[in-house]
Amino acid sequence: MMQRLFGLDAGARWAALSRWWLMAGLAAVLAGCAGPSGPQHTGQAFIQIDAAQRTEVVMTALSLLDTKYRYGSARPAGGLDCSGLVKYVFATATRTTLPHNTDQIAQLSRSVPRRDLQPGDLVFFNTLGQPNSHMGIYLGDGRFINAPSTGGQVRVDSLDNPYYRKHFQSVGTLFGS
Repeated sequence: MMQRLFGLDAGARWAALSRWWLMAGLAAVLAGCAGPSGPQHTGQAFIQIDAAQRTEVVMTALSLLDTKYRYGSARPAGGLDCSGLVKYVFATATRTTLPHNTDQIAQLSRSVPRRDLQPGDLVFFNTLGQPNSHMGIYLGDGRFINAPSTGGQVRVDSLDNPYYRKHFQSVGTLFGS
């Protein structure tokens, strides 16, 4: 790469380096929710939250709409990333402590068929070529709330959105049956 860069004029070299740094930064940002991936479940006990708290989870999540995205944060005042959003919502609505890592949260959830999705369940996506690299909270009617990326904010998206449809991975629940 360096030989190719030095053969360019200063403006072209600056543009090429800027694109490279932008792509490297974007990759790091998109990895924000990922964390190390591992097996879907490691034998840990599933979390069993009272299903009567589903509405409180959804209402708490919706109260965070438009909160800015911030990689590594689980505090609304500073911003939220995807697993930080889920961690904060469940701590606030159900007093359940979750890790700040999508893969670890996936391991604590019980797998559910997509057709059985209910409000408050978790939806997981493979957005970085690795399992559980993004997540959100299902709201109902094919919609979920998530903190998607740097420069963005907490928003509602559709599971039918071509991007999310392509990257959809699984559904998990933290609620008892």
